[in-house]
Amino acid sequence: MEFRNLGNTDIHVSRICMGCMGFGNAATGQHSWTVNEETTRQIIRYGLEKGINFYDTAIAYQAGTSEQFVGQALRDFAKREEVIVATKFLPRSQAEIESGESGADHVKKSLDLSLSHLGMDYVDLYIYHMWDWNTPIEEYLEALHQEVKAGKIRALGIANCFAWQLAEANAIAKENGWTPFVSVQNHYNLIMREEEREMKIYCDEHGISLTPYSALAAGRLSRKPGETTRRLEEDTYAKFKYDQTAEQDQIIIERVMNLAKKYNVSMTEISIAWLLTKVDAPICGATKLHHVDAPVAAVDLKLSESDLLYLEEAYVPHPLSGVMAQNTPDARTQKHVWIKNGEQSK
Repeated sequence: MEFRNLGNTDIHVSRICMGCMGFGNAATGQHSWTVNEETTRQIIRYGLEKGINFYDTAIAYQAGTSEQFVGQALRDFAKREEVIVATKFLPRSQAEIESGESGADHVKKSLDLSLSHLGMDYVDLYIYHMWDWNTPIEEYLEALHQEVKAGKIRALGIANCFAWQLAEANAIAKENGWTPFVSVQNHYNLIMREEEREMKIYCDEHGISLTPYSALAAGRLSRKPGETTRRLEEDTYAKFKYDQTAEQDQIIIERVMNLAKKYNVSMTEISIAWLLTKVDAPICGATKLHHVDAPVAAVDLKLSESDLLYLEEAYVPHPLSGVMAQNTPDARTQKHVWIKNGEQSK
């Protein structure tokens, strides 16, 4: 396993981050395909054995049960100082806004609840899950800085934002002497490369780590054309993100398949190896033990310049989808699925 510093911090993370959205009680939250606690424990223990020290969860994942399962497993199988734990907080809900709860109150309440779920005194990386159009960024930044000073957070990350939002937030943090964001967790993979327009350039210039989610496009970049899985069939949110560009994406997926044959490796290894040439630590989910093997193997797979061009040249601009499609002022009045799920964890 290779390691890198997270942004300009001294936090040393594995090149593969284990995404923990697939862990949690399937009877709660938005996903029916998540795995139970025993399976979660097996996968996390295996990940640790393979050298993965970076684990990403969120209060919204399966109504807080992902945090609970992950925290217990890491406490049982690893020393706290040897693992990097990331979790996320959501925007204020409409009910919280109507009750007069401030951004600062919301951060403190969310963080304390996540720490309780995890059974930990601090998180290494606390991530602003999606832009809150109803709350001034200053409220969140000041509150997060206070929690860093209190020792509950080591570093701050942001997710599902535009480059201008990150630049504005970090400029405000710098002006006020507050803790800046050192990592970005956005939607980025071989068939969704819109991050290369502005965000990747900005982060490369400012030493901010990219730790993208959906590295395999919810399984599309790991399966031959026509192959399906339970998740591909049941994950309606992923279908919403990818089905509108499926015909164009199929060309790239077939090229992944062709390179996998050339190197006698899995499609997952090709897809992740490509992404590792662009980012510090892609988030790779796992619901089975063997899901850990290919991303880990991809760290050692070095693609040639001609391979990279072969994978990239068929890409055409894509419309924004998922959370980023809803990152507009209209979000002030929209009810997002993640926020609804987060409310259930409280």
